[in-house]
Amino acid sequence: MGNLLEYSGIVTKVRAMEAKLLTQQQFTEIANLGSVPEIADYLRKNTAYADALSTLEEDQIHRGNIEKVLTQSLYHDYTKIYRFCGQKQRRFMKLIMKNYEIDLINYCLRIVINHYKQPFDLNYKKAFFDRYSQISIEKLITSRTTDELVENLKGTEYYAPLKKLKDAQNVTLYDYNLTLDLYFFTSTWKEQKKVLKKEDLELFMRDRGSKIDLLNLQWIYRAKKYYNMKPADIYLLLIPIHYKLSTDLVKEMVEAPGLEEFEAAAAKTSYSRHYNFRQHLTIEQMYAECLQHLYTVDRRRNPYSIATINTYLFLKEEEIKKLTTVMECVRYSLSPSETLAYVGGRTR
Repeated sequence: MGNLLEYSGIVTKVRAMEAKLLTQQQFTEIANLGSVPEIADYLRKNTAYADALSTLEEDQIHRGNIEKVLTQSLYHDYTKIYRFCGQKQRRFMKLIMKNYEIDLINYCLRIVINHYKQPFDLNYKKAFFDRYSQISIEKLITSRTTDELVENLKGTEYYAPLKKLKDAQNVTLYDYNLTLDLYFFTSTWKEQKKVLKKEDLELFMRDRGSKIDLLNLQWIYRAKKYYNMKPADIYLLLIPIHYKLSTDLVKEMVEAPGLEEFEAAAAKTSYSRHYNFRQHLTIEQMYAECLQHLYTVDRRRNPYSIATINTYLFLKEEEIKKLTTVMECVRYSLSPSETLAYVGGRTR
């Protein structure tokens, strides 16, 4: 009864929000459109993005501005859920917030490392981060070098892991991204036990543990297929947490002499039903489909729990990724079938 009372308002709110997510039919219709302005018009007339897109004037309708609006829509949904949460759920929401903080820092690192002439365009994120984040966008946008950017993160939990790279030689954007990813997963894995209890902790460990396993599996595959990396270098990429992948099985995949041997080892994992490398799906699509299956099963079995929040925000983020991909495909005049292939051909 306790969970029912704690989550009844959240579950009702999230169900109403999820009913407004795009259907497969709508994605098919969008993929058949001829331009980005046509997509914006469709979203304005037929979807829950109508209010968000109404803030754009006709001369502002291009992919960059639409992506900002989509991101703001995610933040708006986070805010709506947060308002329905009690103190316990709000501590969990702060764990989710870290994901958005990492994305922001990675964006800023790309800007300063690549020396873009128009460095920052973050005003559309400022109100959200001012309210929910430990990071000051006002400070970050003054950064012109990686050293300045790291110093502008002083006082946040990200300062210490990034400061270690500050004085290293030949540090690349990839090194910063990898450091942030490893910090994010290891810190939230430790913190979950302080934030969550009993059923919620078990659910979060399952979802986060599965995500870590799947990312490690994905990174091993990419390292072998695209970069021909040595096992010693692959180990450096991996998140040092094993959920359902045993140390021996990870070793077998990392040290497999070729892709065929890697796939044979991957077939022994509990994720193999979703990771079929002979399907016409990319590794990223298999990863997303496997996570969606895990999240939706957890929510179905435990509707009055953090699974409701976790699943909805995952579905929303995937929808935004797919919309962004569809816009890019339409810009480059890909056929509807090619476009749908890029987004996996499936939604909720």
